[in-house]
Amino acid sequence: SWSAIARRPLQSIGVDARSWQGWQIPIKTDNAHGAARIQEIDGSEIIRRMEMGGQVAVVAGFQGGLGPDNRVATLGRGGSDTSAVAIAAGVKADRCDIYTDVDGVYTTDPRLEPKAKRLSKISFEEMLEMASLGAKVLQVRSVELAMVHKVRTFVRSSFTDPDAPGMGDPINPPGTLICDEDEIVEQQVVTGIAFAKDEAQISLRRVADRPGVSAAIFGPLAEEHINVDMIVQNVSEDGSKTDMTFTIPTGDIDKALKVLDKVKGEIGFDNIQSETGLAKISVIGIGMRSHAGVAATAFKALAEKGINIRAITTSEIKISILIDGPYAELAVRTLHAVYGLDK
Repeated sequence: SWSAIARRPLQSIGVDARSWQGWQIPIKTDNAHGAARIQEIDGSEIIRRMEMGGQVAVVAGFQGGLGPDNRVATLGRGGSDTSAVAIAAGVKADRCDIYTDVDGVYTTDPRLEPKAKRLSKISFEEMLEMASLGAKVLQVRSVELAMVHKVRTFVRSSFTDPDAPGMGDPINPPGTLICDEDEIVEQQVVTGIAFAKDEAQISLRRVADRPGVSAAIFGPLAEEHINVDMIVQNVSEDGSKTDMTFTIPTGDIDKALKVLDKVKGEIGFDNIQSETGLAKISVIGIGMRSHAGVAATAFKALAEKGINIRAITTSEIKISILIDGPYAELAVRTLHAVYGLDK
């Protein structure tokens, strides 16, 4: 196994190391093989061996044990990061370091905005929003796990020159620490700009305005694992009919239209309109909780660039704006600048 291969270089320099499969620890998962979720981890044996003789554990990621017979179950996309965070939680580690192909979390994608800055720290909540909105640094499940168990997680590069400034510092190497917001002394109002270019919009015209209709629309979509995001329902003009508009990933548009066509009789709408080629731009920051005017700043900046806003949703630390796809890069750069993230 890869864990056994990784153990050998450690042993060659005199380090006592043992390789483990996920089920041996054990890491217990649910039964969704191929996309299993970690339910429980017992790090007591690893801790015991470390305390007795300093033995280093080399654990295979991306997998756990399923059921009483510990059949191997793989965790799915991002499973290695999720494994690392889970093991760190299980052994009550001070910090979990994730080595990846980037040297930290940036204010936005540096490939799109060269002025993007690397963040020294970001809160669990902000990182979860950025991961769920398209940031590729960490997979959503690993961030969720880190937030639940309060595992401080450090993102750093596997490829940075080991002699580069700061790389030899085990306490403060270059990278981004994902931590509780209480650790962040100087909190920015806006931390980052995330975006998704593959958005589609579906509008149901003249939907029956009665209890249970929303469940009849979104229940079947959920059963087909279609992720519905921004939802807008117009005010009913005559008390009996309304319009319902929502966004989904473009890749799910055909499947969603088929699902809605099947339930048309139950829902009672006149027709469906769909549109692709849209983009979602999200402004994220825990500082929004205590600062007014963040949304107005975004709307004004986009208007000055001639960018039309199609839909808006907000939460405590996020503003998401739907726009026409061709304007995505301009919108990201505009918002990145207007909130001072390039300074």
